Amino acid sequence: MTDAVIPQSVGLIMDGNRRYASERQMSATEGHRQGAEKLKEVVKWAKDQGVTCVYVYAFSTENWKRDPREVAQMMSLLEEQLTSGFDELREEVSLRFVGDRTRFSGHIQKLMAQREQESAHCPFVLAILLSYGGRAEILDAVNTVLAKGRERVTEDEFSDALWSAGLPDPELIIRTGGDQRLSNFLPWQSVYSELMFTKTLWPAFTREEFDTCIKTYRSIKRNFGV
Repeated sequence: MTDAVIPQSVGLIMDGNRRYASERQMSATEGHRQGAEKLKEVVKWAKDQGVTCVYVYAFSTENWKRDPREVAQMMSLLEEQLTSGFDELREEVSLRFVGDRTRFSGHIQKLMAQREQESAHCPFVLAILLSYGGRAEILDAVNTVLAKGRERVTEDEFSDALWSAGLPDPELIIRTGGDQRLSNFLPWQSVYSELMFTKTLWPAFTREEFDTCIKTYRSIKRNFGV
């Protein structure tokens, strides 16, 4: 193993909830609910490993195109999680919601703001990507910069205009479910991320697999082109 350190920021593309549910003759909603419970486990694993920030891809801009009944059920589950689902992590995790909040109901937007405010003092950050798309984020940042009358901008200034402003770029990205692509996940922030993929469906993701990803990351010499 090299002298590489533990990744301080990890991105998780949580793929496979619906397939997991279908294989077990569950409803898609139950698959998403079990996926939410798995996330709480993985947050604890990450904290144990010394990670300080976790990004999770929970609901993309494309997900709005799913069957309206499924979307409504996912919104109900989101409201449930925002209301009481993170109670066990409330004193340990700072919640941050990254995405286009305007597409959610006023009540859900209010809950997001409350959870962020209540947990802001916690050092560990869980950044939940909701109504998120990487291209949409970049376009929004461009328009934000243009609205300020700027003609030229630095990388730091552009990063400050992103929805993820203030958060570290993910050093490691793990995708479950078998696909080997980023699917519009943090394209600006992931340019130097190490990418790891597993065929395991998200609700079945194990501590052993997570720890193996961390171990593999630590074995990589990261020289950023130098």
